Amino acid sequence: MIVRKTPSEIEKMRRSGLLVHKILHELGAMVHEGLSTWDLELAAVKMMADAGAKPAFKDYFVPAAGEKYRYVLCTSVNEEIVHGMPNPKRILKNGDIVSIDTGVCLEGYFGDSALTVGVGELSEQAKKLLKVTEESLELAIDKVREGNRLFDICGTVEDFVVGNGFSIVREYVGHGIGTQLHEEPQIPNYVDRRNENPRLRQGMVLAIEPMVNAGKPEAKVLKDKWTAVAKDGSYSAHFEHCVAVTANGPWVLTRP
Repeated sequence: MIVRKTPSEIEKMRRSGLLVHKILHELGAMVHEGLSTWDLELAAVKMMADAGAKPAFKDYFVPAAGEKYRYVLCTSVNEEIVHGMPNPKRILKNGDIVSIDTGVCLEGYFGDSALTVGVGELSEQAKKLLKVTEESLELAIDKVREGNRLFDICGTVEDFVVGNGFSIVREYVGHGIGTQLHEEPQIPNYVDRRNENPRLRQGMVLAIEPMVNAGKPEAKVLKDKWTAVAKDGSYSAHFEHCVAVTANGPWVLTRP
C-alpha cells in the first residue's frame, strides 16, 4: 500500500532531507586523491551525531545479506553500483568515481539521497556517465506530478540513459519513503510492465535513484554479501533524491 503523507509529515521529511543534503554536500567537497572511504564514514558519523539524527542505514537488516548493515554510508567506487562498504584500505585515486549514499531519520521520518563525484581528472566517458545519470534524475523529477503515472518516471530515466549509450541496472530500484526507509511503491529505472503503474497523487514521497552502468547492465554481488558491482567491470554512477508530489508540482526534499 502506498502511504500518502500530510503536509506536516512532509515538512518533517523536509528536515531530514535537508540534513542529508548538508552531509552529502560536505562529504562530496572532501573527496580528493588519497582520501579513504573510511574518512568519509567518520565524517558522516560525526555530522549525524551532532545533528541528533539516527542513521538510516546502520543496523538495517537485509534478508539477502542475512545480516544488518554496519555503516552509516554506502561508498561505491568505480565498478561498484551500490552498497559498497567504507574501508580504511580503500584509498581514492585520480580518475576514480565514488558514489556516496546515505540517509537519516529525524522525528520518525526518513531522508535518503546519493551523489557520485569524481576524483581528480576523469576520462571523458566517466564525465559523460556522471552527467547523463544526474540529468536522468532531473528529468524524472519533473514527472513527479499529480495525475502522471509511475511509468512516466521509470520510462523517462530509461529512455534518456539508453539514448545516451549507457545501460540501466535492473536489479536495484528506487522506493517510496516516509516513516520507513523503504515503502511502496518500488520505482525501477525502466518500465517493468509486470509491476503496477499507479497514478501519482498528492502526498506521495518517492526516492528516485538512477543507477547507470557505462557498459552492460548486468550486476553481481561480491562475496562480502553487500557490494553490488557491474559484472563487466565498467564504471557505475548513482544519484538519488526524495521527491514529494504536491499541488504545485514536484518538491525535492533533499536539496535546498
